[in-house]
Amino acid sequence: MKHPSSREFFAYWDERRGGARAPDRSDIEPGAVRELLGDIFVLSYDGSAGYPFRVAGTRVCALLGRDLKDRSFSALFTPDDRREIENIIAVVAEEMLAAVAGITAISEDGSPAQMELLLLPFNARAHTPLSLTGLLAPFENQHGVLGDFRLRSWRYLGHPPQRFVPRALRKLAIARGFIVYEGLR
Repeated sequence: MKHPSSREFFAYWDERRGGARAPDRSDIEPGAVRELLGDIFVLSYDGSAGYPFRVAGTRVCALLGRDLKDRSFSALFTPDDRREIENIIAVVAEEMLAAVAGITAISEDGSPAQMELLLLPFNARAHTPLSLTGLLAPFENQHGVLGDFRLRSWRYLGHPPQRFVPRALRKLAIARGFIVYEGLR
């Protein structure tokens, strides 16, 4: 991660998850990341709606020149990059991996602006819709309203090594000649 805001938010998210793969949404306390709130957003994991914003910070809204609530996140990207960002979001939400990406956007005057995107999962809970959080931070401040996002680079941030609980194997005979070994905790 190159942007200091991304590093700070990731460090807080990592601390809040403890030994889990991701923290619960309720574990993230806005007051603890007060200086970063303008760059933070929460997305609903709804591919058919383009992963709409549930909440977006004031600086993110200012970068895009409008309120983002219920607007499609993937629609910010050019058609060529839209499928790729949707795949990245799916990996973050389903595999519970963090992702960091370099983004280039075009300002109203046609000049490029470089940004960093951080996507972080929330722990999945039964009977609650999936969502994820993120941070979008430009490297320069003199750019005005941005559009036509393009992915330059991205990578996933792996999990720290976890201790595995020994499993007992139970042999189940399902059908003649076919045996299934089921792992138990």
